[in-house]
Amino acid sequence: MTFHLNAFLMGVGHHEAAWRHPRTDERGVLDVTHFQELGRIAERGKLDSVFFADGLAVGPRIKRNTSAVFEPITLLTAIAAVTERIGLIATASTTYNEPFNLARKFASLDHISGGRAGWNIVTSGNEEEAFNFGYDAIPEHARRYERAQEFVEVALGLWDTWESSAVVLDPEAGVFADPDKVHTLDHVGERFRVRGPLNSPRSPQGRPLLVQAGSSESGKEFAARYAEAVFTAQRTLEEGQRFYRDLKARLAEYGRSAEELKVLPGLVPFIADTPEQAHALEREFTDLISPDYALRQLSSLLGVDLTEHALDAPLPPLPPESEIEGGKSRFTLVKDLAEQENLTVRQLIAKLGGGRGHRTFAGTPEQVADELQIWFEAGAADGFNIMPPYLPGGLEDFVDRVVPILQERGLFRTEYTEGTLRGHYGLAPVESRFAASNTALSA
Repeated sequence: MTFHLNAFLMGVGHHEAAWRHPRTDERGVLDVTHFQELGRIAERGKLDSVFFADGLAVGPRIKRNTSAVFEPITLLTAIAAVTERIGLIATASTTYNEPFNLARKFASLDHISGGRAGWNIVTSGNEEEAFNFGYDAIPEHARRYERAQEFVEVALGLWDTWESSAVVLDPEAGVFADPDKVHTLDHVGERFRVRGPLNSPRSPQGRPLLVQAGSSESGKEFAARYAEAVFTAQRTLEEGQRFYRDLKARLAEYGRSAEELKVLPGLVPFIADTPEQAHALEREFTDLISPDYALRQLSSLLGVDLTEHALDAPLPPLPPESEIEGGKSRFTLVKDLAEQENLTVRQLIAKLGGGRGHRTFAGTPEQVADELQIWFEAGAADGFNIMPPYLPGGLEDFVDRVVPILQERGLFRTEYTEGTLRGHYGLAPVESRFAASNTALSA
């Protein structure tokens, strides 16, 4: 049994100080060719996919950094043009989009890429994003997930409105499409009214791979119902095993098997020839953290203003998770990390600088491969969401130095065997629900 590898790409690296380090070219954040090259590197390593997160605000302190510059579906379309097999996963919010527009964009990406599109479904828990869409505060957590459920149902329905054989393209008969195989949706719900059909024919995969990243109770239920891959932040093997068992156990309620959902914890790897060199490399990045930016980031993660808090003091008393309307699971992860390790704020922002709560690991290529294998074989992961701390070098080190070790151990593919993203994840294309009803009627 082999596992899955996704490259989570961000600017010139996941570490918040990556753009300041001499191993990166800060101009890459505005250069589409930089991102196209990252796609080619990931494809060289036979990775399943590349993934871009997204935010709908400039972030906590634009003077120091911003997490996203390009809209990810647009960016992935540019990457699709220079790659052939690598999957292309974009984050898009159900809180600040409409189902019709978003379903059309992902269908277009799937067509343009030949069946390589994936959608990371988020509900957006950042206050600055809310201000950009006419809200005075973050919409309530539960309401966001209620909207997300109906949103996804509408998107799934819209992708189904075209059967795979609907497009005829018969110039002699003058027939573009068979109207009997193009359907209205006529969705009328609490939040959306959508007639359909989608004005984009059915794409190669039928629908994109569905990905989810929330680990709250609402997030896990949502993932069990819809997700085919889950990006998660787990810092210890035991936490990873508990999350893995919990999520997989929820699938049966929705008539799904454990193989239909892949759990991919994040890992920020600092890779060097020796452990000492790897740890020294990590310290180089930590030393470049701007405390004012990091405090804003931490404030955003916790939903508590810490900008005037003393760096060498512990966190102030924090509210319970039930009072948090932003990212509940990330709030709890950061709070528990600070309390369990008795960290000062300065120590905490140093630990969060690489991956905002995702696990960092410094070591040799063999040690990184060992760590991935341990988690996989211990039932804590179906694969990994690799988050290079700096780019492109951190991705090149993983692809050229860690992947060959995993291949030699029989843990990862040596060649692509499928042409679509769903195929990489062991999933078949999805046929339209209307095709099944038409088959029944003709029988």
